[in-house]
Amino acid sequence: MRTPHVVVVMGVAGTGKTTIGPLLAAQLGVPYAEGDDFHPEANIAKMSAGTPLTDDDRWPWLDALGSWADGRAGLGGVVSSSALKRSYRDRLRYVAPGIVFVHLTGSRELIEERMSQRQGHFMPTALLDSQFATLQPLGPDEDGVAVDVAGSPEEITERAVTALRALVPAAAGGAPRPPQPSPR
Repeated sequence: MRTPHVVVVMGVAGTGKTTIGPLLAAQLGVPYAEGDDFHPEANIAKMSAGTPLTDDDRWPWLDALGSWADGRAGLGGVVSSSALKRSYRDRLRYVAPGIVFVHLTGSRELIEERMSQRQGHFMPTALLDSQFATLQPLGPDEDGVAVDVAGSPEEITERAVTALRALVPAAAGGAPRPPQPSPR
């Protein structure tokens, strides 16, 4: 399956965005971009210190992600982003209309267990509660699918590809450009 759409792999920390994103990109035959690479150093320092980011911290990051996605319009791509709030996804869609989301979901217990096994990542498990508190699942009017993260990375990726196959024809026309959320 090759897609001209840019797919945003989203979800709380520890759901496997960085693992599933490249696997999904390989299955779709498109490039992958690691969303964390678009964070300014100040954001990484805050998260490393266990301080949640504010919306003001996120706007430039989301704009950078959206610019990458917009540059891939019609060519396809996969990028990871927590995209926890509807306003964040609206911002991404404003910059890059037509993107679709793969929301990686799972139980808090499973995600915390996986986070505790990660090494060298700047996001501590202490921020997991704030991630779940912030999460606003995809709405019925958002182009995207929810994919359970139970199982192996290959099983999760296959579920995502299957779900996208069902979704992409519906999303092929693209979505109208939503109003731009204004930073506070």
